[in-house]
Amino acid sequence: MAGTKTGTAGTARARNRAGLALAAGALAAGLLGACGDGSATSTTAPPPAGGSMVAAATRVEADLSDFHIGLSQKAFKAGPYTFVVKNTGHHEHALEIEGPGGEQRSKTLAPGESDHLDITLKSGRYEFYCPVDGHKDLGMESEITVTGAS
Repeated sequence: MAGTKTGTAGTARARNRAGLALAAGALAAGLLGACGDGSATSTTAPPPAGGSMVAAATRVEADLSDFHIGLSQKAFKAGPYTFVVKNTGHHEHALEIEGPGGEQRSKTLAPGESDHLDITLKSGRYEFYCPVDGHKDLGMESEITVTGAS
């Protein structure tokens, strides 16, 4: 009988050890998987619709209403910018930026639509205006002065 009890107890201990070994292995695998090797995909949000923004660009909101251009920033230093253009008016609008860095234009936006312009501003004066027929003459224009390096 003593041999039977020892055999049963020995089998139970062997099963416990095997279970602990499996649990430890699973834990180790989980920890290693959490560390990763750098090849896992990022969980950051995708870029906004309409293309990607310039890396490390300063984001500026450009509100196009009837018939005014409002910028969320007043002082500008040379460097990369992303102008997020939104038509909050009741008519179609667009944003054109002209200056030392050349000129760029958003698509023409219906009321409620948005777009963005990625541009590197150089030192100097820039004119912002709506290129839709007659809107600039109705007051949809603004100027900024860009100073030294960012």
